[in-house]
Amino acid sequence: MTPEAMGVLLVLAAALLDQLIGDPRQILHPVVVMGWIIGRLRYWVERCAGDDPIKLRVGGSLITLILVLGSALTGWCLERLLWLPFPWRWLCISALTLSLASALAARSLRDSVLAVLIALPSAKEGGLEPARKNLSWIVGRDVQTLDRAGLLRASAETAAENAVDGVFAPLFWMGLGALVWMVLPKGPGPLAMAWAFKASSTLDSMLGYRTGRLRWLGTAGARLDDLLTWLPCRLVMLTLPLVCPPWSLWAERVQAAERDGAADPSPNAGRSEAIFAHCIGIQLGGENRYGELLVQKPLLGAGQPTAEVPLVRAVLNASSRLEVFWLSALVIIQLAISL
Repeated sequence: MTPEAMGVLLVLAAALLDQLIGDPRQILHPVVVMGWIIGRLRYWVERCAGDDPIKLRVGGSLITLILVLGSALTGWCLERLLWLPFPWRWLCISALTLSLASALAARSLRDSVLAVLIALPSAKEGGLEPARKNLSWIVGRDVQTLDRAGLLRASAETAAENAVDGVFAPLFWMGLGALVWMVLPKGPGPLAMAWAFKASSTLDSMLGYRTGRLRWLGTAGARLDDLLTWLPCRLVMLTLPLVCPPWSLWAERVQAAERDGAADPSPNAGRSEAIFAHCIGIQLGGENRYGELLVQKPLLGAGQPTAEVPLVRAVLNASSRLEVFWLSALVIIQLAISL
């Protein structure tokens, strides 16, 4: 098989590897490297810009440009190794598969949410600390004041929102890269595009806050992440109802998710959670605390049952079914182009 025809197979292998092993702690993760680079660049920009909003915006744009382009070029260079002769090519295929799997977070997200649920059954009054501790690893909100209902709602919300950020958005971009290879064999492929997206996502998670200098320094990264997530988020809205029967409710669920999600300040987060809320039949949203800041999030799927363990598991299972659906669609698209 020629390297340019190998893109879809690499994506399928990476998705399978992610489901099997998740993120091995023994291996240096690319996001950790990206985070270290962001930290160093931020130090130098803040040292030069001080509190000047304009200089901080320019510096934040430079950080975004350096990290995103650098990540894409690194992935592109690794992809060029596929053109090495045998037997080196098999080693390159293994390395590319592992690198692609690092851009997906389906297994780690599922394990992290299940860890919260597993800690709940033994939790009695005043004994919610194990669940709170597990939840604190995957959410940005204050978890210390959450009761059982709050822990379950937060678990369902992070399972829904991070399914888009951590699974379907990177899967979309690596799938697009695989299809680009079929037309432009030596162009940027699945790894280049996946790592470019992960770079923007890491920038948003580290700098995308509206506090202090970050309200200017993190603007470029946050806006790029919103832009790169926009289309994958809408595709999730359109396809999730297809794996959550009855299919006759497709239009109703999509319209309801758009209506509810549009009330959220984020162009993607609210819609991500809303489509899961309406497909699973669970009420999400409400009051969240971030340190001293109290935020009232719009209700999603108002009037439906509040989060319980089976409903949170249903969110995770729906996400797994949708991943299989997307991978199947990618194979069908590749076959259609090949004909």
